Amino acid sequence: MFTGLSAFPLTPVTDRGIDEEVFAGLVERLSAAGVDSITALGSTGSYPYLDRAERARAARLAVEHSGTTPVIVGIGSVRTRDVLELAEDAQEAGASGVLLAPVSYQALTEDEVFGLYEDVTAELSVPLAVYDNPGTTHFTFTDDLYARIAALPHVASIKIPGVPADPGAAADRVSALRALLPSVTIGVSGDPLAATGLNAGCHAWYSVVAGTLPEPALAITRAAEAGDANSADAESQRLQPLWELFGRHGSLRVVSAIAEILGLVGHPNLPRPLRELPGDDRAAVARVVQQLDLR
Repeated sequence: MFTGLSAFPLTPVTDRGIDEEVFAGLVERLSAAGVDSITALGSTGSYPYLDRAERARAARLAVEHSGTTPVIVGIGSVRTRDVLELAEDAQEAGASGVLLAPVSYQALTEDEVFGLYEDVTAELSVPLAVYDNPGTTHFTFTDDLYARIAALPHVASIKIPGVPADPGAAADRVSALRALLPSVTIGVSGDPLAATGLNAGCHAWYSVVAGTLPEPALAITRAAEAGDANSADAESQRLQPLWELFGRHGSLRVVSAIAEILGLVGHPNLPRPLRELPGDDRAAVARVVQQLDLR
């Protein structure tokens, strides 16, 4: 479950709440494409903007519509009490695993982050992936903290925020992490560097783009798994115009626009105060969709 390609779908939201039918369709699309796991309520799934009931419902829908594909559910929240409740909801929904980022308002210390994972894993009955996303949480893990957390029960994977762009440096970094953390898988995020991370030895790709466009993400993943680094790199290079849009606007707004252009979601689909891309920027996304024949 914590290897290969994990796809992070949008959670389409309207003024009335989650668009359940559309969300179910996104999950079914990913299962049919053959991704290795589906991570509901990740950052691409807008989890911080949803209340407990909405998140519990999304978890249940994801499990119900995923077929045989394992579902990982994001349980991040500011307060440990709430994380424990969300973990309970995810497990009751039938999630195969959970994903936890150290979400905060006040800056957290290393001991506080370790304490969060210690408290949560003590109550879990499913495996957990550590979600290291400093761009969102504003917390930077050290390798020593990785090792402390990896020794806790139920911790199965650590999602690192990226790898060096240089393939040699990336290989050295991943090799060092695999030696330090032999009991967990190492997953790469940051889609533009995913091919580099997989070619360097990462076990998994936790992917934004796969949640909306599974086919090109699968092409990268399967090539890397087969040892065909050149093909993985070539497909990632083909998607460079998409990666540039991610850098310019943020991946969430771009995949929201792509999903709308492809007719997978309606408008609006992001929870306020988030806004969809305005006209000229959306038109630029549409041109890239056409140019790259994304579907």
